[in-house]
Formats: sequence, C-alpha cells, structure tokens
Amino acid sequence: QVQLVESGGGSVQAGGSLRLSCAASGYTYRSYCMGWFRQAPGKEREGVAAIFTGGGGGVYADSVKDRFTISQDNAKNTLYLQMNNLKPEDTAMYFCAAAHAVWCGSSWPEAPWYAYWGQGTQVTVSS
Repeated sequence: QVQLVESGGGSVQAGGSLRLSCAASGYTYRSYCMGWFRQAPGKEREGVAAIFTGGGGGVYADSVKDRFTISQDNAKNTLYLQMNNLKPEDTAMYFCAAAHAVWCGSSWPEAPWYAYWGQGTQVTVSS
C-alpha cells in the first residue's frame, strides 16, 4: 500500500515561492507516475504536474508552466513541487498522487487515474 505525505504548504504574498514535498512509502511496483494536483473551494481537482519515477522530465498544466517545477529524489522516495511567482489563483489544497504506470501519458491530469493520494497541504497566496 503506497502512502503519501505532503508538506511545505503555507501562506505567501503574490510573487513569492514555496516548495512542496511528498514523502512516499510502501511502493509495491517498480514504476509510477507521480502527480501534483490542487483543489480550490468549489472547484474540481486539477492536475498541476506529473513525473515518471523511471526518469524523464515533468509535464505541466498550462496555468503553471514556466512557474512550477516538479522533481524527485528517488533515493529519498520524495517528490517535490517548486512553485515560483505564485499568484492568488494558485490558492488551493495541493495533493500528491501515485499511479502504477509505465509512463505519464495523456491520462496524467485525470484524478481518477491515480490510485494513491496524500492528505493535502494548503497553499494560500495573497495579493
């Protein structure tokens, strides 16, 4: 059973930065697509970025491209999301998720594709 624990959320002013972390444990397969999602009150959960545990670059939603960077430290089983130039519209609960997969294909932004979820960490950006 994969367990995911997020940390690093907080409150910042617009233009600021935060780095989220997601500590993973209990992997039972060799490869996963790891994703970051966010959900604001009254809105659907939105795929933000994803990365394949076997290597390669990340994929991003257009709304965060060139501002957010997803990365991983496989030795520590930790996923990161570096968020720069934050905007008030980035305010949301952020979740990490894992899908057993051989690649992060076109399904990566789809929340139902992921079997494992963390509890979330709140990010609040003030103007």
